[in-house]
Amino acid sequence: MNAPNHRWRKFKNVLMQIVTLACALLVIAPLCLLFYHLVKSGFSALNWAFFTQLPKPVGEPGGGMANAIVGTFILLGLAATIGVPVGVLGGVYLSEYGSNRLNRWIRFGADVLNGVPSITWGMVVYALMVVPMKGFSAWAGGIVLGMMMVPLIMRTTEEVLQLVPNGYREASLALGIAQWRTIVQIVVRTALKGIVTGVLLALARVAGETAPLLFTAFGNRYWNHNLSDPIAAVPLQIFNYAISPYEDWHRQAWAGALVLLLLITFINVSVRVLTRDRLAQKNH
Repeated sequence: MNAPNHRWRKFKNVLMQIVTLACALLVIAPLCLLFYHLVKSGFSALNWAFFTQLPKPVGEPGGGMANAIVGTFILLGLAATIGVPVGVLGGVYLSEYGSNRLNRWIRFGADVLNGVPSITWGMVVYALMVVPMKGFSAWAGGIVLGMMMVPLIMRTTEEVLQLVPNGYREASLALGIAQWRTIVQIVVRTALKGIVTGVLLALARVAGETAPLLFTAFGNRYWNHNLSDPIAAVPLQIFNYAISPYEDWHRQAWAGALVLLLLITFINVSVRVLTRDRLAQKNH
């Protein structure tokens, strides 16, 4: 190989490294800008009262989003209770059972549902639950978020299960272990980290949803003591404050957005750390 060709290949290699690095920085740049703007606009409104007090009456400065923060956790808990088992088991079926023809239609349906606008989900649950029950409720809010999680969890679970080598399944079956035990104790356990990641992605997606909650949970300025009543949530509170004419509520809306972003980041990091430790113990 002559020297000019070698220099030309090194130049192209360096050029591609620079291009890919620039693309990678472009991916995280919006996140950095988002953090910067939220911290700049909302940090001044964060104080002890923000996390411990209820919203003040209209036009009165001060107060907090304590009920909305607790309400968000309740809604995410209800959504996970519904969406995680259905989505994971659906993904297991697509990966381990079912015919190709049926699975193809199920995948198509899940992909279509992943693209359905969130406000459409809210209108559907409004017609199916809110109207018959004659009232907004936490149940309706949790169900609509859970339904939105199902197709995303199902598709990600299927993808990570298919990454498990078939040799694991064949070796287990050759030892006389039943197929369901092979799936539970070997296939799912091997792909557990990927499944957890899919669940986190689904939770992160629905945690910031506002449109479906306007049709179902509706919001509440007070504590929720009954899941059959309307419930507050941080996205709803941010929406209500953002469209208000009061400057103090605008600051609290920015602070709520910052808290919501930190909450999602904290959940992702915490579960990843816990999952990594547990998998490390099992491997030893």
